[in-house]
Amino acid sequence: MGTAAKLTRENRTITVDFRDDATYFRLLEDGKAFVECVLAFLMVLGFQLKHKATCDGGGCLTRHSHYLRVRLGGVTIWRLQCTTCRAVFTVLPHFVLRYRQMRPEVARDALLATHGGLSLELCAVIYHISPMALYRLVCALGHHSLVTVLTRCRLTLPPYFLADEKHSRCLTAKVYLPTIVCGRVIWHLGYTEEASAAALTQSYGAFQRAASQQEPSYRVKGVLIDGFDSTAKSMRTLFPRARLGNCLRHAINKLPGKLTAIPSSVRKTLRAQFHTLWYRARQRKGLRVFALGQRLRHFADHVAVAAGPANGERVRRWFQDKKAGWYAVLADPQMPVTSTLLDQAHNTIERKLFAMKGFHHPKGSHQVFLCGLAHLYNPWRPTNGALSMPANVGWKSKEEQSQHETGSSTCKSSRREAFAER
Repeated sequence: MGTAAKLTRENRTITVDFRDDATYFRLLEDGKAFVECVLAFLMVLGFQLKHKATCDGGGCLTRHSHYLRVRLGGVTIWRLQCTTCRAVFTVLPHFVLRYRQMRPEVARDALLATHGGLSLELCAVIYHISPMALYRLVCALGHHSLVTVLTRCRLTLPPYFLADEKHSRCLTAKVYLPTIVCGRVIWHLGYTEEASAAALTQSYGAFQRAASQQEPSYRVKGVLIDGFDSTAKSMRTLFPRARLGNCLRHAINKLPGKLTAIPSSVRKTLRAQFHTLWYRARQRKGLRVFALGQRLRHFADHVAVAAGPANGERVRRWFQDKKAGWYAVLADPQMPVTSTLLDQAHNTIERKLFAMKGFHHPKGSHQVFLCGLAHLYNPWRPTNGALSMPANVGWKSKEEQSQHETGSSTCKSSRREAFAER
């Protein structure tokens, strides 16, 4: 026996700013003044009410009914109704949250407390609310798309970004968090139990679809990955015209693992020389790609002499597999160079997951919870050990500087700072 699909209810809740509680309670005594105040508020904002499909929105609003929020001290909540389509709208005052028993200032302070490194339980105890209430508050933020919120904050969709899937733990199970970062802004934070190309394509596809809805002509020019095959396949599927670059810091860190049966001092020396190779390749302003190919061949020959023919051949095959991504990084000056900023974002999220036990429930709302944490990460960024929250308009200027933060193919800093992300 089949079950009928449940119809989704339209959200017809209006949150109106009455400036203070006394004004709201005073207007409740005069129904006409209350309706006029709500209409004036909507007209100033240019807000469009969600009427029924058969209504053109030309009807008037009249009082429908009211009810009391007992757990908020008996606050009276009014409902208004369209005289044409009979759609009912709930009017919430600014000091009442929808479906929440806490006041907005309590919710704000509890969310801000999570940035201090405290666990979910301690943040809830400080403000005398339940940990589950705070968990659901974070999930409520996660129901809103990151792309939609950031574009409404006047951030432009990133033509270049970092993509990587970081692994985490949900109880004893290993899970993966596909992440897209541009500068210090998280544009996508997903959740999947597999690291296959199909699972990553499905997760990253949510960002691609949301970006296309906001800007149909949006096109990605370059993506920096760590060289993982599943990530590369998913990016080629979703963004076939984008350059795929391999992170240079990952290359430097993975070289010692390719060298076996040699002394530690030799391994460290070769790693330092490999770091110097990338530093000099980034210094060149012309013919960098062709110079890189020659230097990689010479370095593989040097490894064969210093660490043995077997290690030299292994490094040579590794260069052959990854050099296309390295070429892409050096060929485009606007391409990111290292994934340091993505690692910093994931480390921040991972510390929150470690302190918040709600994520480790096998049937928890993992995806929306992670998205809520990403919303909290984006406006609050550590700057010189302190937390700063820029205004929405200020985000655009920060984003325009993100190409310097992600690194470019031309570096004028010292060799120690060549791969440092600031």
